[in-house]
Amino acid sequence: MQKIENIILDYGNVIFMIDFDKSQQAFTQLGISNVDEIFAHSGQIKLFDDFDKGHISPAEFREGIRDLTQNNTLTDQQIDHAWNALLLGVPEGKHEILMQLKSKYRTFLLSNNNAIHYAYCMQHLQDQYRIADNSGFFQQAYYSHTMGMRKPNVDIFEFVLQEQGLNPATTLFIDDSPQ
Repeated sequence: MQKIENIILDYGNVIFMIDFDKSQQAFTQLGISNVDEIFAHSGQIKLFDDFDKGHISPAEFREGIRDLTQNNTLTDQQIDHAWNALLLGVPEGKHEILMQLKSKYRTFLLSNNNAIHYAYCMQHLQDQYRIADNSGFFQQAYYSHTMGMRKPNVDIFEFVLQEQGLNPATTLFIDDSPQ
């Protein structure tokens, strides 16, 4: 076994804690009865995939949620609140661990994300830690919604490896997803 030189970290439940049940409950309250079939940790429908890939805008995503609930009176704020309900925050001490890792390894962030969650997460970092974003913790941060790809599809991993010139044999990927 070769020595690890690079670490690619997921964001959700590795750094920024999330709870899928909270958004599932919030979506149920908005009127989605089959929420487990449309959005879960183990998979999701095309609407969510397209949003994670940046293929649709926040407005189009919200319209998709209105279609799923068959409720055109839902406000953007209600939808964003339900969608962001899963975002809990970065626990104290995580950033210090990231800095320790960065001092020993080439570190990268690779996250399935979307415009609504990204804005919320960056606001959390500013409010809670007085930092603008994750750039200080990683050599490069990759977000699915800006790349047009999402995990677990192999293309997103290959892109990061190729762009950074990383050897897969010396690269550790840390993720929480069963996918």
